[in-house]
Amino acid sequence: MAIADVTDKSIAELVSLKGRVAVVTGGAQGLGKAMARRLAEAGACVLIGDLKVELANKAAEEFSGRYGVRVIATDLDVTDTGSIKAAADLAQRELGGLDIWVNNAGIYPNIRLLEMTDDVWNNVMDVNLRGVFASCREAASRMIDAGTSGVLINVVSTAGFSGVAPGVSAYVASKHGVRGLNKQLAIELAPHGIRVLGVAPTFCDTEGNDEALAKLPERVREEISATVSSRLGRVGVPDDIARAVLFCASDMSLFMTGSTLLVDAGEVC
Repeated sequence: MAIADVTDKSIAELVSLKGRVAVVTGGAQGLGKAMARRLAEAGACVLIGDLKVELANKAAEEFSGRYGVRVIATDLDVTDTGSIKAAADLAQRELGGLDIWVNNAGIYPNIRLLEMTDDVWNNVMDVNLRGVFASCREAASRMIDAGTSGVLINVVSTAGFSGVAPGVSAYVASKHGVRGLNKQLAIELAPHGIRVLGVAPTFCDTEGNDEALAKLPERVREEISATVSSRLGRVGVPDDIARAVLFCASDMSLFMTGSTLLVDAGEVC
């Protein structure tokens, strides 16, 4: 399936997601909520999937009212293939299809190597890597069966490009894995007109990050702070990342696949 030539489209047409259906995992707050908001603003119908279903429902109600598109929410556990299938079923049944799937859900425990148990390591991989794989498999299968093109957007991290700070070996390994998965899935899915892109944020000011940092020793917080200091004069906010996701989801990026876009204020320079 050849990607369309959109030379004659206007900028407004290229950015518009009108008539498309998107799923955002981990979309109840933080980066995921900002992503769902921008996708809805661009005209997409959106399914917000999250374990925090009450927050997801509030976000869905807010965006539906603000942008005049259908936004719904569901309880989604990305470590459970059945839960992923149910979310895909819901998007197709209630929203009319599946064109964009954003894998944003992730966890970030800070445990040093010698204290890390197999269970902790496996849980990070289940959420951050296997959950991305299973979601991509499910979404791509639906797109292929429907004979439609689409885009899978996987949230990586600057941790997918280098080491970070002590205590995040599982997280760094999982994000390097997602970055590699993007490359391989782009090769496999290109014949079906399905693009695969990654977005790699630097540290951003979110509810989840604030909560995680508060649990860490001051020394570790200082190490992380030194690592994520921005060349552009401020810490990232969720919308900085959401705008990049919108670019990937839209026809602005139609001739791109397999890439991971750094949204990092120069951290990885």
